[in-house]
Amino acid sequence: MKLQWYALRITYSRELALKEYLDANGIENFIPMHYEYSVRNERRVRKLVPVIHNLVFVHSSRNRIDQIKDTMNMTLPIRYIMDKETRQPIIIPDSQMRSFMAIAGNYDQQLVYLEPSTVSFRKGDRVRVIGGAFAGIEGEFLRIKNDRRVVVSIEGVVAVATAFIHPSLVEPIIER
Repeated sequence: MKLQWYALRITYSRELALKEYLDANGIENFIPMHYEYSVRNERRVRKLVPVIHNLVFVHSSRNRIDQIKDTMNMTLPIRYIMDKETRQPIIIPDSQMRSFMAIAGNYDQQLVYLEPSTVSFRKGDRVRVIGGAFAGIEGEFLRIKNDRRVVVSIEGVVAVATAFIHPSLVEPIIER
């Protein structure tokens, strides 16, 4: 039973309910979160909320996810995010998911979330961050909003860009 990362859609912004179920059953999962500010009773309140509603990443076997889908179908309709070409669920490589979680799991950073179609990754060089808060992250070195950032993309799902990274903290990855 091979564990892989799958991107799942859940309707009506109930991603936190699915996360609660997965956590209770010991299934690794990830939801990109950030802080949002609102005013309640004339007080400014900070709340941790999902960045992208209806999106949950799950690290499990396909059989186990299918069982969860069957069990939860009436209360939490879950759908795989599909690869348009192969018509199979998108599977995210472990290394790519680790880099994505390292960036997206950092709530207080100035992150920029992008639709996959808004960034042309062919223009950027593959790089590895060698210092600072994002050391070890691999992605594309691009200019976004006039800053230098490293972008980690999960093809067909989402991309996330780090806060400004000084060029001295980045080294190119040489493809062999």
